[in-house]
Amino acid sequence: MDKWTECLESGGQINAIYSDFEKAFDKVPHRLLLQKLKHYTLNENVINWIKSFLCYRKQRVKLNGFCSDWAEVLSGIPQGTILGPILFIIYINDLPDLCQQFVEIYLFADE
Repeated sequence: MDKWTECLESGGQINAIYSDFEKAFDKVPHRLLLQKLKHYTLNENVINWIKSFLCYRKQRVKLNGFCSDWAEVLSGIPQGTILGPILFIIYINDLPDLCQQFVEIYLFADE
């Protein structure tokens, strides 16, 4: 924010992209996150533990006493857990590396 403010105050032009990860924890695909964990060469037992934490969950909707069929949950990190924010950071950790050749990257989390 300081760099952005300095540029504006000096009359400079700013080329910026603002991205808000709405419902970010809900949209993390399990398969891709697990691949990234393997890329970081985490211990296989730890990866399997995280896999059991994320995968094989099911959900359904109940409305006015009627229930939908059960559906497998293929994405999302359970919120309110200690592990959740760490897994999300691992998921987006390579974003600055992928974009750095084009722009300066600054990450901010407000949750």
